[in-house]
Amino acid sequence: MRVLITGGAGFLGSHLCERFLAEGHTVVAMDNLITGSTDNIAHLIGNERFSFIKHNVSNYIYLDGPVDAVLHFASPASPNDYLEHPIHTLKVGSLGTLNTIGLAKAKGARYLLASTSEVYGDPQVNPQPESYWGHVNPIGPRGVYDEAKRFAEAMTMAYQRYHGVETRIVRIFNTYGPRMRLNDGRVVPNFIKQALLGEPLTVYMGGQQTRSFQYCSDLVEGVYRLLFSDERLPVNIGNPNEMTIVDFAREVIRISGSSSEIHYVEPTDERITDDPKVRRPDISKARRVLGWEPVVGLEAGLRKTLDYFRGRV
Repeated sequence: MRVLITGGAGFLGSHLCERFLAEGHTVVAMDNLITGSTDNIAHLIGNERFSFIKHNVSNYIYLDGPVDAVLHFASPASPNDYLEHPIHTLKVGSLGTLNTIGLAKAKGARYLLASTSEVYGDPQVNPQPESYWGHVNPIGPRGVYDEAKRFAEAMTMAYQRYHGVETRIVRIFNTYGPRMRLNDGRVVPNFIKQALLGEPLTVYMGGQQTRSFQYCSDLVEGVYRLLFSDERLPVNIGNPNEMTIVDFAREVIRISGSSSEIHYVEPTDERITDDPKVRRPDISKARRVLGWEPVVGLEAGLRKTLDYFRGRV
């Protein structure tokens, strides 16, 4: 297959490029490098089945030759990024989805949309099944990301129903691993950076909000299986092992061997406005239709991630 991966120089996109190349496919990575980096794909340059195009997918996309699959992973994904680039985030979810699914339609390609657990907002149901419609503030600061992804899902389903495009939607829960950016703003790189520098780990709102953390290779496996499955409706891909943020901070300190302490702070910016109080995927559907569940434990995943960041702090 010849596969287009948008956001291909990003954290998740670069891991997907590796996986598709390892499976023998030809990969075209596309990225405007707002949050991605060519450092993430430098080791792939020189592979005759890999190419990179610097391009903003919110603009018209031209790609010569056949395309068998389009995976739309382009988008800022952390609060730091989408609050700094709110209009770009809305555009890549709307215009970027229109352009990428339009390309898939023109090429007769299968289309996979990278959606997010954020479509559930600050949920009133826990764990969150795919049937849950969510609890989202459309005009809050996080709405630029949440609603962009919700709109992208609606457009994907419209193209499936009206144009007959073969579409897949993955709802991605908190994922971590090598190639995350230290200044990403999300909890994993924040805590790891602070622990490696011996700084206090800053925990907001008492640290009782929950998250569930999945290692990147588990996510890639789930995405790969979903693309080649017959499932046409959204599928959660995440780790159902839920823990509080303060317990996660303690695990980072323990596994890293850091002398850092935990400091509880009151947030003073809009990054935590409408921040979900709980987050845990119901992965019953992924188990049933994909035969998938995460296999990398938290300690093993964190050790790999710590090894990556030790040379970059």
